[in-house]
Amino acid sequence: MATKWDGARREFPILREWTYLNTAAFGPAPRCALEAAARHVRRRDERACLDFVSWFDDADRVRAQAARLIGAAAEDIAFAPSAGAALGWLIQGIDWKPGDRVVALENEFPNNTYFGHTLTRRGAEFVEVPMPGGAFSLDRFCAAVNRRTRLVLMSMVNYATGLRPPIEEIGAFLRQRGVLFYLDATQCLGALRLDARAVHAGMIAAHGYKWLLAPAGIGMAYIAPEVRQWLEPSILSWRSHRDWRCVDRLHHGAPELPAGAQRYEGGLQNFPGIYALGAGLEMMLRLGPAAIEARVLQLAGRARRILRQAGGSCHADRLPHHESPIVAAHFPGVDVSRLAQRLERRKIAVSARHGRLRVSPHFFNNEADLERLREGLAGQ
Repeated sequence: MATKWDGARREFPILREWTYLNTAAFGPAPRCALEAAARHVRRRDERACLDFVSWFDDADRVRAQAARLIGAAAEDIAFAPSAGAALGWLIQGIDWKPGDRVVALENEFPNNTYFGHTLTRRGAEFVEVPMPGGAFSLDRFCAAVNRRTRLVLMSMVNYATGLRPPIEEIGAFLRQRGVLFYLDATQCLGALRLDARAVHAGMIAAHGYKWLLAPAGIGMAYIAPEVRQWLEPSILSWRSHRDWRCVDRLHHGAPELPAGAQRYEGGLQNFPGIYALGAGLEMMLRLGPAAIEARVLQLAGRARRILRQAGGSCHADRLPHHESPIVAAHFPGVDVSRLAQRLERRKIAVSARHGRLRVSPHFFNNEADLERLREGLAGQ
């Protein structure tokens, strides 16, 4: 009997030729997303762009879909060209003082560490909490947060190891101490459920080209209402005034900013990307975030068993907080970059990251894909 997963799988033409287990690098674009972007481009030509204001109505519908995915309100969501750009909005809006502390876990995604190191030029202290042997300790993390801590930078899932910190506990701890919490959800949003309000983050950002299955250059950011009370936009444009839709008579003078997170977006947006993102969100909301999460974690568990049987060692086999869509395995004495290349020649797409082979299945994968991975690893 055909399942809803079989139907979803047919949306991904790449699966006809490739065993694609590499969403943590790039998510393949579903047919519905490509068609949505193409329809927009055709519409531009057919209507000579005279209806461009209505494109923002469509964008607001996608904004509402994104909000629904993370349990937020539409006015909390801004479109961003990348997670790094969204983090830049936040970093530039903070009045940094000498001695302010910024905390991250060691081996974070470069976005977070680069910003942290750069802030030391402004007199801030950047602390990377150690994780000996890859083990996360909540007590060790909390001990690094002192009274001078202004900001914590964290990924919901670590891109290289699959670490999945207990973000709700962390968010509650930081909220009690008045510490701003930035969460990068790029490496899991679309695969794992996320409740924006439950994690108490001031900002959550996700670039859409991975698990949200959108093109590069479009993402989403949740900016909490209390943060919007003080965070000034770092970009001003003709859309910065609350009555920007009156394009026949644009406002001159100081802008009265819109109340919602759209105040941070700037002018014209990546509309092909927004339409593509909306099509992918519609598909995922229809399938159900809870069902997708269960499916992805089931496939990830099977991938771990296959990697283990092939001689690999996974953090999730010995450490807590590693049940995630990213499965990373160390193979003693094996050059995993060459191993990934060998699998690529067999049209099995995976990645190598920091000495580990990384496998990242999404809901469109199936057991047959993982069997092909098993066959490809045989005799490695």
